[in-house]
Amino acid sequence: MSELKNEGLQDFNWDEFENGHNASVSKEDLEKAYNETLNKIQEHEVVEGTVISVDKKEVVVNIGYKSDGIIPASEFRYNPALQIGDKVEVYVEDQEDKKGQLVLSHKKARLTKSWDRINEALEKEEVIQGYIKSRTKGGMIVDVFGIEAFLPGSQIDVHPIRDYDVFVGKTMEFKVVKINQEFRNVVVSHKALIEAELEAQKKEIISKLEKGQVLEGTVKNITSYGVFVDLGGVDGLIHITDLSWGRVSDPHEVVALDQKINVVILDFDEEKKRIALGLKQLTPHPWDALDADLKVGDHVKGKVVVIADYGAFVEVAPGVEGLIHVSEMSWSQHLRSAQEFMHVGDEVEAVILTLDRAERKMSLGIKQLKEDPGEKIEEKYPVGSKHTAKVRNFTNFGIFVELEEGVDGLIHISDLSWTKKVKHPSEFTTQGAEIEVVVLEIDKENRRLSLGHKQLEENPWDTYETIYTPGSVHQGKVTELMDKGAVITLNEGGEGFATPKHLTKEDGTQVQLGDELPFKVIEFVKDTKRIILSHSRTFEEAKEDKTARKHTNVKKQNDVPTINNVAARTSLGDLDVLAQLKADLEKGE
Repeated sequence: MSELKNEGLQDFNWDEFENGHNASVSKEDLEKAYNETLNKIQEHEVVEGTVISVDKKEVVVNIGYKSDGIIPASEFRYNPALQIGDKVEVYVEDQEDKKGQLVLSHKKARLTKSWDRINEALEKEEVIQGYIKSRTKGGMIVDVFGIEAFLPGSQIDVHPIRDYDVFVGKTMEFKVVKINQEFRNVVVSHKALIEAELEAQKKEIISKLEKGQVLEGTVKNITSYGVFVDLGGVDGLIHITDLSWGRVSDPHEVVALDQKINVVILDFDEEKKRIALGLKQLTPHPWDALDADLKVGDHVKGKVVVIADYGAFVEVAPGVEGLIHVSEMSWSQHLRSAQEFMHVGDEVEAVILTLDRAERKMSLGIKQLKEDPGEKIEEKYPVGSKHTAKVRNFTNFGIFVELEEGVDGLIHISDLSWTKKVKHPSEFTTQGAEIEVVVLEIDKENRRLSLGHKQLEENPWDTYETIYTPGSVHQGKVTELMDKGAVITLNEGGEGFATPKHLTKEDGTQVQLGDELPFKVIEFVKDTKRIILSHSRTFEEAKEDKTARKHTNVKKQNDVPTINNVAARTSLGDLDVLAQLKADLEKGE
């Protein structure tokens, strides 16, 4: 508060005035002298005052003026320790309102100088007090020197905060960590105050750690990859793989927030202050507790915990898993994805195929629960027996089919049809379709059968042999035309082939696709199923025959005796002479 001044009435005799001897002084002089003993204040300036009264609603402040100022108590929420006699800064809004009251504001006084103080606090890393007003997205709003500062949720404490509301209305100590001068944004931190102390505490704790040491801690945070545990000032991480001997998909299945647990120290780094913890290591390994009598060939039950294309992992006991390879899921030789047989969570029964306790490995199989179809392949599929098979896939030389799971067969392309020339098996059927077959041969070792399809019918070539004799003529239709010749489908069945020189018509034009014409059989080979035909021969040979007959008639006419020629030229008179001669000869005889 400014010192009282008595610069007015320098020659005023106060002793006489107090004793009533100086009655000559006027009222105006007295009022002037009184006013000059008060502070000279200006409106809209900041002055210092003294708190003379404090209650829940208002605070009364004396600034050495003729009247005291009243300020709402809400302006002092940031300072709950305010008491009578404290010095405070106030902003003079009005020297005298309608009621003659001095109007002051502590909030405006703080705002006027707050930015200087905020920047000074940041520069000097000063610890300041602030009042937490409310929650906001991502943190809290804090009143610091009358300015609303932001307190991020991550900066409230070193531990994650799950309930922000408990901090609303509290006065706490903070450090200014960031100021945006352009937008007048201030960020404060309470966590920063205790981090330095914690760093020293961490160093002390880490220096005393030993691998294998068991400590008690509190679950501080749970993530998808592990659990953070507070060891009393320093944090350690239990990786998800170290929570349990069994597989864990979510750490929440094993621990809960704020739960107190015992952990073992697996490793630590003093420089990086990282501590690796384990929980499962506090219990014996499940493989060590596995039934000693368990052996290869035994049946076990378990739950599918992981599945991949190549197989499925089955947990037969907590922490003990066996692999069922996809090849051990079915007797079929066609490898498929494991997802076609089972899914995660399925309860399955399996047979132990291998068991290595030292390496803690086990392989399982489920196809062994069924009879191996290959053992009785000769009994079930004897040569000559007929069956229905499913087309699996094609090759250039034939069709692979499956008669049942674990029993495959091959139909060679030459055994598909007696008559039709199949260039590729895909022309004959489709993948996944059913096809009738006959067993031709058995390969028990490889669980494979040689099959035929055409053998379901009688060989038509036995009949063709009697029909398509060389030289015979038959009607046929040109069904395929190419550079090297044409394929002709014969009306009696089967197909023949004609080369280009045998495809010329009588009028000199070439045979066209779809033409129906007579064809002569030039060659028939049953073993290779070959019929060579010719259309040209059907009319060329007819022409040759006609020409030959004509030549024969001419020759006969040229061979008549001369006498006949003479007779042909004889007149009627000559004939009478000849008749007389004949009669004379008969008499002489």
